[in-house]
Parts: sequence; C-alpha cells; structure tokens
Amino acid sequence: MKDYVKINKFDDCIDLAFYIESEKVMAVGEKLEEINENAYMNGENWGILLDFYIEKNAPELINTYEVDAEAGMYAATFENSPEGEKAAQAMAEMIISLVEHEDKLIDFVSEFGDEIEWD
Repeated sequence: MKDYVKINKFDDCIDLAFYIESEKVMAVGEKLEEINENAYMNGENWGILLDFYIEKNAPELINTYEVDAEAGMYAATFENSPEGEKAAQAMAEMIISLVEHEDKLIDFVSEFGDEIEWD
C-alpha cells in the first residue's frame, strides 16, 4: 500500500483514506487542472472524479461505500464485512493504479472532463 492510501478496520466499518495532499497526488492534481480548469483537485473534486470513474469502470463498487470528502482528504466508508473489505481493497488498488499510472487518469479527464460535475 502507498503512503497516500490507508485502509483502517473498525468494529462497525472499514475506512479508506486517500490523502490528497501528499506530494505525488498533488502533482497529479495539478496536471488534471491543466487539462480542465474546473478540476481543482480538492477532496470534494477527488470524490466527484472517483465516483465518475467508478461508474464508468467499476460499477460493482458504486453502492458499497459512503463518501466523506474534505479539503485535504477523501474518505470512503465501507461495511465491516468480507464484501466491504474486498470493495475497500479494490478501491484502494484502483486509486493507487490511477495515481501511479497518471497518464490513464489524464486520458480519462481529457475524454470525460466536460461531463464531470466538478465542485
């Protein structure tokens, strides 16, 4: 797991935290904003982008979590169950893949950026 994504398991839920103020994530966010001026990548816009990406590419995840997006962080909360744990892991892997292979995310925002309802 990368330092910008953490999964924490609690008695009643599983939290996935995506720390968007990490240096690598901030650099990706700046590139996204260069492509689409509405893509100011605060926590809320990361949430909007990830939800849109999931709808297009992993729709099986869309109803498995609740989002809490803030200025410096995006968090998704999952049910504490084997299914919730699997969904949280899948989302974490997806986020890491998008950040580590930023060209994939840049291409996605280039193609769909005008369809995304940015904050």
